[in-house]
Amino acid sequence: MTSRPELKAPPEVFYNDEEARKYTSSSRIIEIQAQLSERALELLALPDDGVPKLLLDIGCGSGLSGETLTESGHQWIGFDISPSMLDVALEREAEGDLILGDMGQGLGVRPGVIDGAISISAVQWLCNADKSCHEPRKRLKSFFESLYRCLARGARAVFQVYPENLAQRELILGYAMRAGFAGGVVVDFPHSTKRRKEYLVLTCGPPSLSSATPKAKGEDEESCSDEESSGDEENQTVSISDRHRPRKKQKLNKKVKGREWVLRKKEQMRRKGNAVPLDTKYTARKRKAGF
Repeated sequence: MTSRPELKAPPEVFYNDEEARKYTSSSRIIEIQAQLSERALELLALPDDGVPKLLLDIGCGSGLSGETLTESGHQWIGFDISPSMLDVALEREAEGDLILGDMGQGLGVRPGVIDGAISISAVQWLCNADKSCHEPRKRLKSFFESLYRCLARGARAVFQVYPENLAQRELILGYAMRAGFAGGVVVDFPHSTKRRKEYLVLTCGPPSLSSATPKAKGEDEESCSDEESSGDEENQTVSISDRHRPRKKQKLNKKVKGREWVLRKKEQMRRKGNAVPLDTKYTARKRKAGF
C-alpha cells in the first residue's frame, strides 16, 4: 500500500513542479478525478433548471475536477495552496478563476454567493500539523466557518475524503456540524477495498428534508450507511496525524515515597555523620500542585 501524500510533506511542498506535472499527466489519475468529480456533482443535487451555478472547487489542483464542472455548464472558482499545481492549471487553460491560499486559514469569499462546493481528496490534509503554529482543530474550525458563510442558504458542499481512521472522520464531521452544517457521510461500496469511497455531504442551514443524507452506491446498488464500516476501522482511536512531532511517551506512575521512608533515610544520613534537619510535623508532607 502506498504511503499517504499528506504524511510525507505539506501540500505546497509535496506538489512541487515535478510532482504537479506527473500528477496531471497520469491517465489513471485523470480518469479517477473525473469519476470522483462526477459523483460529487451528483451528490450536490443542483436544481435542473438550466441556469449555470457558481461553484467552489476546494483543493482544485491543476483543474482536473474543474473540467467536470465546466462540462456540466457551471462557473467555478478554484482554491489551492500549491503554486505549482495552479501554474499547471493556467497552462492547461482551466476556465475557472484560481485562488492561491490556505483553506485552513479561511476561504475569504464574499458571504452567500456560492451555490455549491466540492473538494476531491483535500480536506484530510487539515488534520496534519505542518508548522508549529498549526492546530488541526482550529484550522478545521476556520475552514468550515468560512465555507458556511460563503454558501447560499440551502446550498450543499460535497467532500470526497480519505480519513485515516474512524476518529479522524468524526473529527472532520464534528467541526462541520459545529459550524452550522447539516448532513453526514455517504460511503459508496463500503465492502469493497478498491472501490470504497467516502463523501462528506453537507447542507448550509438547519436540518430539513432537503438536507437528508443521499443514498450511497453499493455492490448491489442498495443504500449503504457508514455504520456498515468494518470493525477494524472502529477500533482505531487516533484522531489527527502529526507528521513531524513524535508522540510523547506517557510517564509511568511512580510510587510516592511516604513519611516513613523519608524518616528512615534521614536516620541513615545521621548515622553517617551528615548534618540533617530535625524531624517536624512538616517532614515529608504532601505539597499542593500549584499555588
